[in-house]
Amino acid sequence: MIQIQPIDLPHGISLNCRTAGMPGRPVLMFLHGFPEAAFVWDELLIHFSRPEHGGWYCVAPNLRGFERSSAPDDVNAYKARHLVQDIVALTTLVTAGSPTPGRLGALIAHDWGGAVAWTVAALHPGIMAQLVILNAPHPGPFQRELAHNPAQQAASAYMNFLARPDAPRLLAENDFARLWPFFTNMAADSGPQAWLTDAVREQYREVWRQGLHGACHYYGASPLRPPTPHDPAAAAVQLPPDKVMVTVPTRVIWGLGDTALPPALLDGLDTWVPDLDVVQVPGATHWIVHEQPTEVIRLIGERLKA
Repeated sequence: MIQIQPIDLPHGISLNCRTAGMPGRPVLMFLHGFPEAAFVWDELLIHFSRPEHGGWYCVAPNLRGFERSSAPDDVNAYKARHLVQDIVALTTLVTAGSPTPGRLGALIAHDWGGAVAWTVAALHPGIMAQLVILNAPHPGPFQRELAHNPAQQAASAYMNFLARPDAPRLLAENDFARLWPFFTNMAADSGPQAWLTDAVREQYREVWRQGLHGACHYYGASPLRPPTPHDPAAAAVQLPPDKVMVTVPTRVIWGLGDTALPPALLDGLDTWVPDLDVVQVPGATHWIVHEQPTEVIRLIGERLKA
């Protein structure tokens, strides 16, 4: 059973969290992406909270800016250091009564949640036993591809639109007409893995009606965007190696049909993540959690038992 609770962090941010399982058990934390929300993890929360699947205490926060979590107006409140601070503080609170206070059994993350998780793992490796990433590029290869690969620049061109101040208003127009293609352009409403039912659409509408400015601020605050004639963006970024090196044991699960994040982003990943295991999933897209929840559960469970 899913429980919903706001968790107030010491630095004034509140994250509206979905949880399953018994507090005091070892903790799994799940981080969602854009334009999603914590509800996308519900099936996984229920599965891994069951005694026969580990009896984990599963926690999925709505990230700052999403759903009913705190959503500061200032774009600078969405810089990486603040997003990392949220997850580190939340980890401290939800693991306080667990067998390993301050330490997650695993951090599991997708898309923007994955971007945050990569940085948390690089800067605070001690707060997790392992990391599981689903279709979220590590900042090292992402910066490389955005700066130098025209194909990735074209695939990520939407990021510059989402960084515009008027993006939240435009996205909300005509029943979120500009948001649905993020899903439908990867066959979310057609084909053998269609998942965007009327009921799921209504779940998304309920989230998006809470406001989109916070979610869009992730793009405005990040320099990892395609360069333009007026903004060098990723081409001007230099990443200090010690700030992006991930030593935590990591499994990356990658849907190969992701048109926004091609598998070239996996090339050379072990330079930054030496303890790495990559599982490529043919037939899955960026929305692999929706499309193949059973396979995602299997691949995460396999890793947790390793």
